[in-house]
Amino acid sequence: MKPAKKLSLPVWIFIGMLAGILAGLCFLKNPDFTTNYLKPIGTIYINLLKFLVVPVVLFSITDGVISLKDLKRVGSVGIKTFVYYMITTAVAVVIGLALASAFKGFFPPLPSAELAELEYAAKEAPSVMQVIVGIFPDNILAPMVSANMLPVIVIAIFVGAGILAAGKKGEKIGEIVNCMNEVVMKIMMMIIKITPIGVFCLMANVVAVNGPEIVGTLALVIGVAYLAYIIHVAVVYGSSIKFLSGMNPIAFFKGLAPAMICAFTTTSSNATLPLNIECCNNMGAEPEISSFVLPLGATINMDGTAIYQAVATIFIAACYNIDLTLADMAMVVLTATLASVGTAGVSGAGMIMLAMVLTSIGIPVEGIAIIAGVDKLFDMGRTTLNITGDATCAIWISKLERAKKARMEARANAKA
Repeated sequence: MKPAKKLSLPVWIFIGMLAGILAGLCFLKNPDFTTNYLKPIGTIYINLLKFLVVPVVLFSITDGVISLKDLKRVGSVGIKTFVYYMITTAVAVVIGLALASAFKGFFPPLPSAELAELEYAAKEAPSVMQVIVGIFPDNILAPMVSANMLPVIVIAIFVGAGILAAGKKGEKIGEIVNCMNEVVMKIMMMIIKITPIGVFCLMANVVAVNGPEIVGTLALVIGVAYLAYIIHVAVVYGSSIKFLSGMNPIAFFKGLAPAMICAFTTTSSNATLPLNIECCNNMGAEPEISSFVLPLGATINMDGTAIYQAVATIFIAACYNIDLTLADMAMVVLTATLASVGTAGVSGAGMIMLAMVLTSIGIPVEGIAIIAGVDKLFDMGRTTLNITGDATCAIWISKLERAKKARMEARANAKA
């Protein structure tokens, strides 16, 4: 008799998510139980993931830069990655605007009395120069302590570039970085094994707490946002994987499922980063590419957030009985795309981006209060979309680099 086949981690994570949904439904009338007893366990799981974020980003990007072995190659990969992220973000905004506009007639305007009572104190968005200055830290430890990812990425790139520039003298340091990266990845694997438990606890709490709130117009807005998420995943990411990377989209999404479920429940791109790196490597991404592209994407790539901006903008405009012109929509596309970089690494970036978009077209920022209560439900989908976009980029860049390497080897063999 054959021994029973063990269930894989992705299956256990999926089981954890389904069990969490069922548990949440059971506790709809007593959500305090999940808040007091299950959510803390989920928080511990997220904290374990987050405490790894800085070492993962620092050592993986540094090791990735070293592995690329050429500063010109680092620049080439960086430019391709940035352009890919900007294009997919702009497309995401367009999809969000188109879909939300199609459903606009179902978003009823709110009474003037209700609108007058709305209050929302928007955080001030940093200026472009503040962002640029902020990514170059005056203290090497400060951004690591505060988990400010953009400066950490810059530090990692400089350290990796310095090791390459040092030649043979830098090789020993490079070996140490490689060893530290391996140690961090082993710790990451230990934490990833408890993902099903963390997913169960977090999902149970989300369903129990937010279940009653998913009614009426807000349910429609959330549904429109998720429909836009699904269209973006299927059309944009599916096409990218099929035609740019030459990979079966179904195989890709199946391979990325553990990271997608983790992102859906933790609502944190950074917390999902270790698992995303593992999934991409398992699907054939070059380790040095995934170690460079994915941490960068977790910070600046916000396709899901961009769709959220578009849908939320149309909805809030409808609540105020404001009709957006084509010029307004073009401004939304431009602002949301640029804001995805401008607010990178800023706490509460989603709300700051939305405030920037609303301000750019003259819609009262106070309207954010209408959807702030269910932001968590938007966040689950948009984070999943964000990390999926990161993964598609890593797979594509890996294919480009393999093809480039093959051409160089062919030329070398021809000369020989």
